[in-house]
Amino acid sequence: MRVLVTGGAGFIGSAVVRHLVLDKKYDVLNVDKLTYAGTLTSLKAVEGNPLYRFLKADICDGAAMAEAMRSFRPDRIMHLAAESHVDRSITGARDFVETNVLGSFTMLEAARGYWQGLTGEEKERFRFLHVSTDEVYGSLGEDGLFMETTPYDPSSPYSASKAASDHLAKAWARTYGMPVVVSNCSNNYGPFHFPEKLIPLMILNAMEGKPLPVYGNGANIRDWLYVEDHARALDIIAERGRIGETYNVGGRNERRNIDVVKRVCALMDDLNPAGGPHERLIQYVTDRPGHDARYAIDATKLETELGWKAQENFESGIEKTVRWYLANEWWWAPLRQGYDGSRLGLLKTGTAG
Repeated sequence: MRVLVTGGAGFIGSAVVRHLVLDKKYDVLNVDKLTYAGTLTSLKAVEGNPLYRFLKADICDGAAMAEAMRSFRPDRIMHLAAESHVDRSITGARDFVETNVLGSFTMLEAARGYWQGLTGEEKERFRFLHVSTDEVYGSLGEDGLFMETTPYDPSSPYSASKAASDHLAKAWARTYGMPVVVSNCSNNYGPFHFPEKLIPLMILNAMEGKPLPVYGNGANIRDWLYVEDHARALDIIAERGRIGETYNVGGRNERRNIDVVKRVCALMDDLNPAGGPHERLIQYVTDRPGHDARYAIDATKLETELGWKAQENFESGIEKTVRWYLANEWWWAPLRQGYDGSRLGLLKTGTAG
């Protein structure tokens, strides 16, 4: 099996690449532009592995994508490359539209050209998996879960750009008959997570005695999914998912943001007691514009139809994550030099952009 993965130097993408190369023994081509959130150090475990190769390229470059497909001849394309941080999208929406919308369009068109040139079993085997987020569905109230049939209602420039790319992927399946499958996941966490995101930011700020900023009153709820469980799910969806269908991937681990932060603090008190008690570092800050109240995924379709189950619950996964960051300063320290944990996405009063 030959798999082309876009965004394979990112958080989820690198977990997918490691799983495909080390566990599944697939030939993998990782295509990544290496923006600020992509780092090849996340792929140290597959460095030098004959099943793994890397191409530095932009998914918006149609000629480069077509050539990558022509020369590598993938059986599957797993498209994860995306700008993904909501806060950055608030003040820099253009990058999100260019990468997430136009980049996905470019990938779909390059893949369509490649797929139409295949014959026989190769054509029959080909799949294109478009990887997306539960944020396209908007915000839930106190009850209910996002299902594959939930109407789209994105709130941020990030989620709007992902919603647009989802619609493109499904249109390419319906219009051109291309074998496309779409996945939408809940919040991921785990090793190799860029330190701008909530959980790694809290761990590293706590480690350094810095404030732990919590938006609003911390009551926003997210469904947490351990990244290695997600990587397994994506492989299963690419392999067995029905063409034209959407599959939601969730961990069934709803937590208020403040409870996530307090759990990180408790683990840090146990594992790194010198700086404790870490809860004293919690600092409530002005809420994010358009901050969705609650996300929660119903993963029943994936669990029953394709047989996937999350192996980690939140308690086991968060402890593994905290221990990993404490033990792997070699990975995160260089990234902290470029991003110090300061708040992103603040709007300047009276300006537009």
